[in-house]
Amino acid sequence: MKAKIHVYLKPGVLDPQGAAVAGALHNMGYDEVTDARQGKLIELDLAGEDVDQARARVDEMCRKLLSNPVIESYSIELE
Repeated sequence: MKAKIHVYLKPGVLDPQGAAVAGALHNMGYDEVTDARQGKLIELDLAGEDVDQARARVDEMCRKLLSNPVIESYSIELE
C-alpha cells in the first residue's frame, strides 16, 4: 500500500517560499498568478492490507514527526 501525505502551512502562517515563487512567476510574465503557497509531499510504502489501520498509523506518524501541528496541516491519501 502507498500513502501520500500532503503537508502545507495553515492559513495565516507566513510562507516566504511561496512569496518567492509568486514573485519569480510575476517577473517571468505570469501575471495571472495572484498567490502561491508551498508545501511538501511525502510518499510512504506500507506493508499490510488493512486500510483503516494504515490510515491511523500514518496519521500518528504525521502528528509525531512528519508535520508541525502548530503551523502545518496535512492530508493523507492511501492507494
